Amino acid sequence: MNTTHSLLIIAVVSLCTIFLRAFPFLIFGGKKEVPSTVQYLGKALPPAIMAVLVVYCLRGVSFLQGNHGIPEIISVLLVAGLHIWKKNILLSIGLGTVCYMLLVQLVF
Repeated sequence: MNTTHSLLIIAVVSLCTIFLRAFPFLIFGGKKEVPSTVQYLGKALPPAIMAVLVVYCLRGVSFLQGNHGIPEIISVLLVAGLHIWKKNILLSIGLGTVCYMLLVQLVF
């Protein structure tokens, strides 16, 4: 694969990303009323996606052997607690990740 091919791939991916991010504003921008279905999806999907990610992250944890998932449970509780307290996704996920890595590398 040469440099031109790589640059073309990056350009196409960038244009698609820009289009997909601008598309909702083009359709619903201005004075148009956002349909109730889209409003519902905007409220329902973020928690549903987070729940799926939690299940995905914990799918390989064995609670019957090794450290019994203790670092994972502590980190999930930290993320949930921080998010309920501060309501900052970046802070809660970032500190949860740091907590998990420190527990796995230094404690367990």
